[in-house]
Amino acid sequence: MSLIHVSSLTKSYDARPVVRGVDLDVEAGEIVGVLGPNGAGKSTLVECIGGLRRRDSGTVCVDGLDPDDDPPALRAILGTQLQEARLPKKTTPREVLDLYRSFYPAPRDTDELLARFGLSAQADHRFERLSGGQQQRLSVGLALVGNPRIAILDELTTGLDPAARREIWDFLAELRREGVTILLVTHFMEEAQHLCDRVAILDGGRVTAFDSPDALASAAGGVQRIRFTPSRPLGGQETARLLDLPDVTDLTVDGDRVTVTGGEDAVGALVTHLAAIGVSARGLRVEAPNLDDAYLSLTTPHRSEDQQ
Repeated sequence: MSLIHVSSLTKSYDARPVVRGVDLDVEAGEIVGVLGPNGAGKSTLVECIGGLRRRDSGTVCVDGLDPDDDPPALRAILGTQLQEARLPKKTTPREVLDLYRSFYPAPRDTDELLARFGLSAQADHRFERLSGGQQQRLSVGLALVGNPRIAILDELTTGLDPAARREIWDFLAELRREGVTILLVTHFMEEAQHLCDRVAILDGGRVTAFDSPDALASAAGGVQRIRFTPSRPLGGQETARLLDLPDVTDLTVDGDRVTVTGGEDAVGALVTHLAAIGVSARGLRVEAPNLDDAYLSLTTPHRSEDQQ
């Protein structure tokens, strides 16, 4: 059986369905992303998996344990970082990491986590003095201090600068190599593309797609955008001729920059044609369908994020 198994999971608030019959399986050692619009049920789903909310119906099994039973064995193997978490104002990162370490039999080292999350200089600062990004990094550190086999991370890099985000990505990739299974809620397509083995897309409380980022992008279809600057100006007829090439569907010219839109065969046809007329494509860039395209094709705009 999968390390995390979810079947027909439902959850409502005040008779308003938020999660509607979700099925999800996560294998050991995977990083699985959960994407979806605000209000799609992402946080509710992972909170039910982590035992922070009781489901209305369905089955949830985490390493053979039912989260609704709240077994100590589950808390020993599972670390959770919520979308927003607050700590007492006067506590320091070192104090809370040391406190949380005391709950586990084989925790990670406090100084290691402080260094890993860029908090060594703030180790003895009060929580109220930390920036929003520093508080977020501490929250992630607390989720991982117990050396868990499974980590649930909800919007872990929100509010972080690009350098800090990349550092956390590197750490998560290292955790995966160590065999840690990660369930990651994110709004960042780049984050999901970079980290996740598979991605579940939620819309309206249901899983509309579940596959690798590349497979989702391919299934979404779409077209390639080929951008280049010709080595010499193209005449009007030469430019128009590009539209007649195999698999080319559209063409725009912005100054000396040309953008050709088409299918998979458009790149080869374009490069071959340009070479035949003595033109090279400088700064050639091909933008293939990506996870953004898949996400947009599989979701609909939602209301505000309510009751997630």
